[in-house]
Amino acid sequence: MPVTSNNAVAQSFSDRIADEASDWLTVLMSGEATEEDHRRWQQWRCSHPDNERAWLHIESFAVRLKGLHPAAAHSALSPASPAPARRKAMRALFWLGAAGVTGVLASRTQTWQQSVADLRTGTGEQRSVSLEDGTRIVLNTASAIDLRFDGQLRLVRLVAGEVLIVTGHAKADSPPFVVDTAEGRIRALGTRFTVRQDNGRTRVAVLENAVEIAPLAASGPPRLLRAGERTSFGASDIDTPVPVDEQTAAWSLGQIIADDMPLRDFLDELGRYRPGIVRCDPAVAALRLSGVFPLGDTDRILAMLPNVLPVQVRLRTRYWASVEPAP
Repeated sequence: MPVTSNNAVAQSFSDRIADEASDWLTVLMSGEATEEDHRRWQQWRCSHPDNERAWLHIESFAVRLKGLHPAAAHSALSPASPAPARRKAMRALFWLGAAGVTGVLASRTQTWQQSVADLRTGTGEQRSVSLEDGTRIVLNTASAIDLRFDGQLRLVRLVAGEVLIVTGHAKADSPPFVVDTAEGRIRALGTRFTVRQDNGRTRVAVLENAVEIAPLAASGPPRLLRAGERTSFGASDIDTPVPVDEQTAAWSLGQIIADDMPLRDFLDELGRYRPGIVRCDPAVAALRLSGVFPLGDTDRILAMLPNVLPVQVRLRTRYWASVEPAP
């Protein structure tokens, strides 16, 4: 079968379709898209095959920007100018994406999976939902899950981010309750537990009862993780369990709890709840701090740091904060 380059694919789109795809990218990256926006976007994609192909093409370019919060990327890509100028800039990115990306039109990226997940949260947002079996799920910042309840399984698929799950009281004939991640499956045994998806690893912490962990490619029986234990696992391995610490589920109470935590690690955690980039200068990365910090106001947390550590905080833009040595 002959291979068609992305550039050739893009050249087959009309300017109108390129404009529409670029406009939808702008809306979805703004961080302010509503459920109605998502419905209309899906309707547009389904209305013509060229629309779907154009979207997959421009999405492949947007994936390069996934290190930015969507609102920051939107700000960087959309000039503060009238709509025609903005459209011209976004269309230029559409054609730029054609030149350098290969083999992505057939892929479903994590960006796409998050955007169509059954439940999702934005950066700094948390959401609590109750399921039909009495299970309660709390989604942490920038998280997304899919749900599938049928006669065989009660399945939660963690697409991105982190969840706290309190399973409902199962009946004798209730199907198993499981959580799938990129690395494997966690089966709840009447449990309260957290699951977090990192790059190439899944973190699990059990607060009540127990879970069974089955990595995707591991041989042997599932590994039991008991109350008060936490671990991480890859597709073929599981780390040795360690005790749960205060920080594990503090986010569900709207807090970061630091206990002699290196500043680098603290800012990495804080950055999960703040749009854009929080940079830690290597010269202060090893400084340590302790305390309980409310997540409702990340600006306030940053402003407090010079009061407890020899650092200064420089805000280059709304989406770029840098913590550096004090002058």
